[in-house]
Amino acid sequence: MGKDLKGKELGKGISQESTGLYSARFVDRFGKRKHKRFKKLQECRAWIADATYVDEHSDISMPSDMLVDQWFDYWIGIKKKTVRSNTVRNYTERYIKNIKPVIGKMTLSDVKPLQCQKIFYDMADQGYRTSTIYQARIALYNMFEYAKENEVLRSNPCKKSVKSDMGKPSEKKVALTRDIQKTFLQYAENQSYENQYRFILQTGLRTGELVGLKWGDVDFKSKTIQIRRSMEYRYSAKEWRIGEPKSKSGYRTIPLTEEAVTILKKQKEKNKRISEISTEWEESVFLCRKGTPVKNSTYDTALFKICDKAKIPRFSMHILRHTFATRCIEAGMKPKILQMLLGHSNIGITMNLYVHTTEEEKKKEMDLVAEALMASNGPRNGLLAKISMLKSLEIKGFIGGNRKNEIRYRGSAERRQEYPVQLPDQGRR
Repeated sequence: MGKDLKGKELGKGISQESTGLYSARFVDRFGKRKHKRFKKLQECRAWIADATYVDEHSDISMPSDMLVDQWFDYWIGIKKKTVRSNTVRNYTERYIKNIKPVIGKMTLSDVKPLQCQKIFYDMADQGYRTSTIYQARIALYNMFEYAKENEVLRSNPCKKSVKSDMGKPSEKKVALTRDIQKTFLQYAENQSYENQYRFILQTGLRTGELVGLKWGDVDFKSKTIQIRRSMEYRYSAKEWRIGEPKSKSGYRTIPLTEEAVTILKKQKEKNKRISEISTEWEESVFLCRKGTPVKNSTYDTALFKICDKAKIPRFSMHILRHTFATRCIEAGMKPKILQMLLGHSNIGITMNLYVHTTEEEKKKEMDLVAEALMASNGPRNGLLAKISMLKSLEIKGFIGGNRKNEIRYRGSAERRQEYPVQLPDQGRR
């Protein structure tokens, strides 16, 4: 039992030195001495209490008694060997910012669904978007699921009953309309990264895949490119990170349009005018005037400036990829082919994230319907003039099929009828 300079007992492991500082000492479970000095006794007592508690609850041989903080360190260490660095970074960021403050100092076996729910409630109160709260849920669920699979926990406390669909609505990803795309390209002409922007609109590459593209991946003869890597600049480490594509499906071959081939040839000539390119980057396709790859965030910054100059809404690099996907769908490309071109791991991602019918396409389809109706001969054409007056309109069976195409409408009781309207055969789409 240590004492202060006046001989008063301070508690186990705590003493006061002749300098007036308070000293805390203990030996951890590995036999290693821990020692720290403090100006205030309260700080000294708090440190030794926390340090000994963490030491007692950090034994992987007794994992259910580990602190959540210690279990996360163990789990994320395994994840570093099995998932991409971006995934590890996202897990870590969500844990440190949102999960740790709520349950970090709890023992693993003491965490209940109530605490998990509090994490998401707190995030919603702090103004997080729904998508970010969902990312926190993924990290939390996977961390506890690993404990369950290894029989550390009997059940995963992040259950289905724990709701995470809250917070500010995420910004909807909307592709550029044809008019805005045309305006953007006009203002992007002769800008530093014009070739890169045009190339994504022709290929649908992710930004990291564009940055990591090398001339060895380009086959001018077969007019294809191979996607083999992703690259990004990590500001925290001040270095470029080269890794695998986002998933196994990210490894792919993309056929090139004639315009895409022309863009690559222009870029090759542009690179020749760079005064100095280090051997490290001489194989990279898209370089800045300094002879180095362009940082991922720099592309977005330059995009915003072009948008402001063109007086169109700002958008990110990802929207260019989204626009490529939308143009493919509008041209009638099969979803499975689009999935392979975009490098999606499953067709659901393609359908859910990229295939949005634009307002422009909706109007176009309705114009086709109007033309088909106008093409019908006979007195039933008068129905078109009445449709806008009806309380409810239901159009069914416009395209294909063996049954009659019909228009049903509901009006007053005496006018409630059914008018079959023969439409010209438009074939299958």
